[in-house]
Amino acid sequence: MHKKFVVALCLLLAIPALADQIVLKNGDKITGSITKSDGKVLVIHTDAAGDLTVKFDAIQSITSAGDLNITLGGKTAVGPVTTSGTDVVVATRAGTPVEAPMSSITLVRSPAEQAAYEKTLHPGFGQGWAGGVNLGFALTAGNSETKNLNIGFNAIRTGFHDKLILYETTNYAATSKLALQPIPSQTTANSNGGGIRYDRDVTPRVFGFVSGDFFNNSPQDLDLRYILGGGIGFHAIKTANTTLDLLAGINYTHESFSNLMETESNPLPPPPTITVLYNHSDSSAALTVGDNFTHKVGKNSVFTQGFLLYPSFSQTNIAFPDATTPDDVRIMRGSFNLGFVTKLNKWLGWQLTLADVFDNHPLASNPPIERNDITIATGLNISFTH
Repeated sequence: MHKKFVVALCLLLAIPALADQIVLKNGDKITGSITKSDGKVLVIHTDAAGDLTVKFDAIQSITSAGDLNITLGGKTAVGPVTTSGTDVVVATRAGTPVEAPMSSITLVRSPAEQAAYEKTLHPGFGQGWAGGVNLGFALTAGNSETKNLNIGFNAIRTGFHDKLILYETTNYAATSKLALQPIPSQTTANSNGGGIRYDRDVTPRVFGFVSGDFFNNSPQDLDLRYILGGGIGFHAIKTANTTLDLLAGINYTHESFSNLMETESNPLPPPPTITVLYNHSDSSAALTVGDNFTHKVGKNSVFTQGFLLYPSFSQTNIAFPDATTPDDVRIMRGSFNLGFVTKLNKWLGWQLTLADVFDNHPLASNPPIERNDITIATGLNISFTH
């Protein structure tokens, strides 16, 4: 029994020796597990008070029971840490201690913190995502019968040196009665757009990108327009609250138009007869110039702006809806977007968006197709992060 008591007492006395300890210049001692330091403050976890943050210049000495990853004097060393006067000494596994002034410490990480940091350097594809889904719906009945739906999705995966951007928007509206007058059900808006862009940093300021954008709009008789491109970008502003990226490159654009008219409506076989009034497609190469701007307003709101312009390399002979003879014009397409989202809680917010899709050579038709297609939408935003 006496021997067991001595062994237990020795174990109890050994516990403090297995912990890290810092001594402050005022003589106070803190025992726990050193977590991290950026050279300005040091975080130590204690059983009684949890994480404590201490100003680094208030520390007199440091003693660690286990290994710490420490950067000092431009060098990185791993091992138990002690202090000798105003110097810090790292007992490396190589057997040669590294010694430098304690004031030269710029970084300290525990093994767990170091592992977490290294994981951020090579995140899995499912990590680093942030984004949201926007939803707006309106319905009227009675004197008028209309329905409107707008859906938006955006997701950004930010890596250590790259970024992946996905987006999709849908806008739909239909009318079947106006002011008590039944009318044939007609779709007044039906557009879908989506895209993907991948950025890869070349230097801290310069990055390369590839992108693909897809768009269709039934009222414009646009079956599909896709723009595949790539180029270089420049981080003109890159702070915690504000980013501004400037883009320049080249792209390949293909678009197809058709106007289908149902001349016989019969729900039973044979199927309705469809007459194609026109079917047109074209392809071209063009420049890509534009910008992306993001600014955080306060703690819970974000303002975004994006502009892309695609001036074609070549000119084409086309007829505008209001022209009597074809004109030799340069094809110019583009898009402009504004967005504002504010959080109501951690996952729910309110969003307002404005989008303008521009085409300077809409296909000649009757009634004429407008060159600008503008949508303004507002609704709830459901955000997510991973």
